[in-house]
Amino acid sequence: MNPIEILAEYYDRRSKTFEILVAHGELVAQKAAKAAERIVHLQPDLDFIRNAAMLHDIGIQKTHAPGLACSGKHPYICHGVLGRKLLEIIGLPEYGLICERHVGVGISADDIRRFSLPLPVRDMLPVSIEEQLICYADKFFSKNGNGLKPEQKPVKQIAADLKRYGPDKVARFQSWVELFE
Repeated sequence: MNPIEILAEYYDRRSKTFEILVAHGELVAQKAAKAAERIVHLQPDLDFIRNAAMLHDIGIQKTHAPGLACSGKHPYICHGVLGRKLLEIIGLPEYGLICERHVGVGISADDIRRFSLPLPVRDMLPVSIEEQLICYADKFFSKNGNGLKPEQKPVKQIAADLKRYGPDKVARFQSWVELFE
């Protein structure tokens, strides 16, 4: 499988969004692969991780995110669900789960109800070690449309950013830090 070719089916290779997706995916793939080296005893699938990291944000094109040159109609929080649908249609359901489960540190059905999120009411929490690795690695890099390579965020900043979503989100992220660092 070639994730760049899959992205190119949905994004113009010359577009700003394609450039952002590829650059972000590469950073997430590198961080996730490095973290996977620390847990070889859990046998993470490195090929799957690299490919999934490149595809995890494929759904952003259908969201309204002008800073990423995306002019879709859906709120950005929907990009995971939209990516899952897209990848399921092309026969890659296991990659679709990565799309859906990487948002935040995962979103529970309770979160969806409590915050009235525009998402299907179901648990969207990372389950497999590969899902957890990509969700973890993704937190370190923001996508940006300013042409600058994003700096890796420090753990303290990520934890502080997660506080507003509840202590359980911070605890989940901290458990990954302990496992993957």
